[in-house]
Amino acid sequence: MSTFIERPKSSCALGGALTTLAGLTRVVPIVHAAGGCAAGLSGVYSGAAGYRGTGYCGGNMMPTTNIAENNVVFGGEDRLAEQIENTLFAMDGDLYVVVTGCQVEIIGDDVKSVVKNYSDKNVIAVSTPGFLGNTLKGYDAVVGALVDFVIKPQEVKDAKTINIFGVVPGHDVFYRGNLEEIRRLLGLIGVKVNTFFSISDTIDDIRGYGSAALSVVLAPNVGVAPAEKLKQKNGTPYILSEIPVGPSGTAAFLRQIGQAVNAPHSLVESVIAAEAKYYYTYLNGIVDTFSDLDFQRFAIISADGYYAHALTKFIANDLGWVPHLTTINDIPDDDEQVLYLQRFIDITSETRPIITFEQQAGQILKHVRDSWALNHNEKYYDALSPAYVIGSGIDSGLAEKLGATFLSVAFPVSNRVVMNKTIAGFRGGLTLIEDLITQLVASR
Repeated sequence: MSTFIERPKSSCALGGALTTLAGLTRVVPIVHAAGGCAAGLSGVYSGAAGYRGTGYCGGNMMPTTNIAENNVVFGGEDRLAEQIENTLFAMDGDLYVVVTGCQVEIIGDDVKSVVKNYSDKNVIAVSTPGFLGNTLKGYDAVVGALVDFVIKPQEVKDAKTINIFGVVPGHDVFYRGNLEEIRRLLGLIGVKVNTFFSISDTIDDIRGYGSAALSVVLAPNVGVAPAEKLKQKNGTPYILSEIPVGPSGTAAFLRQIGQAVNAPHSLVESVIAAEAKYYYTYLNGIVDTFSDLDFQRFAIISADGYYAHALTKFIANDLGWVPHLTTINDIPDDDEQVLYLQRFIDITSETRPIITFEQQAGQILKHVRDSWALNHNEKYYDALSPAYVIGSGIDSGLAEKLGATFLSVAFPVSNRVVMNKTIAGFRGGLTLIEDLITQLVASR
């Protein structure tokens, strides 16, 4: 019996590689794959990631071998060499990355041997066939290649510098703003942050990332592989953390990183206090409206593991909504599910959310209905209302069927434009509240 993922919330590994490369400054991808792969996958992470654009050299500008039937039969290595030559002539870049599709991997093209002839021209190769896995595998492959070929080993480490892993450009629709806010917050406690994907990060900068004393992985199931590679190559240890959203999540994040780099405890606490004062000063302005108009809601969260717990914690612990159901769409492994469930121990609301792991978007409605007693025409019925669905653009249909308000936060997001908006940190929490309440006000 075959299985499939209905309305997937990620692409294949090649798509993950391309969206990761699009987040790097002056990096040119060279796609060795069949026609349509490059433009199609680039389009996914342009339009469905808050219309982020195509990066330095994406979309219709992206070099591709566009292999045809004769290349499949006789091999596509000569075509790849030709495309590399043409790309080096026509495209100005600081790094050229050959990524591969399913077809050339199946026929066995020796891509690494071809690329080896151009190693003196900043050309590297990464194996990224679609069947390698989903978007997250493509990110791990590309960032792992940066560790292998770009980052230079450093014996002397800067104790107050860290590398951030696990933030996938585009797949985290708010990655630009989130990374900027994380860099700002950690800078306040004396920590320098290497992010790979901010607008100020260059390939020359990335070459020096071996000087960081610590790597921090912000996702449960992506980023560990390249962080482990850097540990083996350069002796850089890593810790697991989480994208900080709102006051409780951000305070915990700052304390964790502060302790890991031996930042003064008094400094960390003073930064938390100052950011909290900023947050609650602005939040205070909407408290009366929030209370008088009864804006508390039952929350249904549908997201990947990167955001699911962080959003639930914010909704329950900080905003004071009732966390009814959280469904995670990208952790199919049973052992990883058990580990992820442990994160929800820190939910302090009296009502504990029901946690499900579900890759099929159409099945989330069933989980909601199974979690709440049906109305059998009782005279008095306690409905799951008013409800609010916080998820991906795909989940708008779920909200419509439930009669719930809806906000898209997790990929794919094609109903809003995202430029440098952040939902990370104290200030990102304010932005998220603005977005949530705006939807309620607009529908009155």
